Amino acid sequence: MSLIVDRRGSIFILTLNRPNALNAIDADLLKKLNKAMHDFKDDDGLQVAIITGSGKRAFSTGADIGMIANDIEGFSASGNKFPLHILNEQGVYKPLIAAVNGAALGGGFELALACDLRIAAERAFFGLPETSLGLIPGWGGTQRLPRLIPQCKAAELFFTGRPINAQEAWRIGLVNKVVPPDKLMDEALQTAEEILKQAPLAIRAAKRAMSEGAELTLKKGLQLEQALFKELIGTRDFSEGLSARQENRRPKFEGR
Repeated sequence: MSLIVDRRGSIFILTLNRPNALNAIDADLLKKLNKAMHDFKDDDGLQVAIITGSGKRAFSTGADIGMIANDIEGFSASGNKFPLHILNEQGVYKPLIAAVNGAALGGGFELALACDLRIAAERAFFGLPETSLGLIPGWGGTQRLPRLIPQCKAAELFFTGRPINAQEAWRIGLVNKVVPPDKLMDEALQTAEEILKQAPLAIRAAKRAMSEGAELTLKKGLQLEQALFKELIGTRDFSEGLSARQENRRPKFEGR
């Protein structure tokens, strides 16, 4: 099974499970990952997703080279025959956490970039070696990375193909936290639990405001923020949050 799907209450855990291939993404894994993300998006009972890799060596080393080599014409004809849909715009406004357990290279790095939060094991490292193949990152890397870290550091990763370790990734703001390998999933789950304590509609609105606002002028971004703010004022979750604050108790949000 190339993708292990585990549901723990409102938390959806996706484990890339091709450890002997360093969790490289082939057509089968791509198809299953795409379906799992659609399921996550459409299931109101799921609020947070964690994506990680199996084994100790790799989160994912990206697109399976064999898949590309066996269908050069397919890739050339469409620009990308096997688009990694999680990296494209499909309106997934629920939080995504990447628990990076090892090497995150190429498309694997881009998968982590598509997540909202990145927690790295101490042994993790990140790199974009596509230029050594005569390519550039094609699953969102050239667009997402310069929006997350200084452009000069992004250029260094693109131009040299040289990877950086977890501590350097933390120093430049690429990851939220670096933890011992045996604490990685505990930290990811704890982070997910903290998110679950908040109002789910507000979390989704915040992600939407950030995601869509990044493509807008400041003026239009502020208008989007105000529109989402006004929508939330009319929700039952806001009424519950306000009552809980006044009554000095923990709110019980319903996502309505």
